[in-house]
Amino acid sequence: MGARALQELWGIEHPVVLAPFGGMSSVELTAAVTDLGGLGSYGLYGYGPDRIRETVEALRAATPGPFALNLWLPTGNEVTPADVDLACSSSTTAVAPLFAELGLERPQPPERFLPPFDDQLDAVLDARPAALSLVFGVPAPDVVERAHSRGIAVVGTATTVAEAVALADGGVDVVVATGADGAGHRGSFLRPAAESLVGTFALVPQVVDAVDVPVVAAGGIADRRGVAAAFALGASGVQVGTAFLATRQSAATDAYRAAIRSAGADDTVLTRAMSGRLARGLPNRAVRTIEDAGAIALFPAQNWLTGQFRAEAGRRGIGDLQSLWMGQAAGLSRQDDAAAVFAGLLAGMPGAARSA
Repeated sequence: MGARALQELWGIEHPVVLAPFGGMSSVELTAAVTDLGGLGSYGLYGYGPDRIRETVEALRAATPGPFALNLWLPTGNEVTPADVDLACSSSTTAVAPLFAELGLERPQPPERFLPPFDDQLDAVLDARPAALSLVFGVPAPDVVERAHSRGIAVVGTATTVAEAVALADGGVDVVVATGADGAGHRGSFLRPAAESLVGTFALVPQVVDAVDVPVVAAGGIADRRGVAAAFALGASGVQVGTAFLATRQSAATDAYRAAIRSAGADDTVLTRAMSGRLARGLPNRAVRTIEDAGAIALFPAQNWLTGQFRAEAGRRGIGDLQSLWMGQAAGLSRQDDAAAVFAGLLAGMPGAARSA
């Protein structure tokens, strides 16, 4: 499989995919990557049907090109407000100082933490994006069939070779092989995330050898060198997150972008503190406060709980109290414009001038 397969599948000029940021996506950045000839992606974590439709409308107004919409598959172990008593829980007590610092009252639990997946899926399928990308599992056969019947390519996310094989067997059109050096949540689903920590450049060639669909390399790719390495290992395309998140077109705050650029290769950690699921990011004061207390609610209760102070911290530009998801190559993210990042990535494509 080569880059041409992705270009034809999605109707794009360059096999560069914007990583779908759950909670950090912006219409401007998604449209920018699409307009540059890549595949812009938008993460719809927590979005209900109405918000999905509004987002798609905004994307179509911003770009005439193709884009991907990303959903999180339910794993079956998500807790509901009925399962946890956040009003009296130790996890709520652990974050109480952070609420107090921001002058916030302890939040009242909602009726539900997340919208029903089926409602989200219906809205995405009605929107007919170029691609439906999924994390945390293998889509059911009817999901693949419904997407294909609408001309929508299905993209699955794998953190191990076994997951990649399961996705290919499940009928996905593209597998994103995402290494443990990448930012954000680990999308593992066959084994616990802590047992599925394969680095990108060990994972990619083994996935390429194991499946017969195009493979997109993700995790730790921030410039032309990472792109060149991914293609040398057999990838058909690359998915890039942190380098684009550092640009002014992203939804990240100034404090977040500054943290990305100043991060060292060994500064990020894997933590459950902010969401209840294992994710890679910078260990700021919020992470340390929660981990020191040793009380973390299960997903998505913890994500909802911390989200109440993270939103206010974002409005005030307080990076120490936000989720600073970033990969191990964050320090290579030196550009503040999406077009500059994109041009740098293209310089690593097969056949590109090495002097770029």
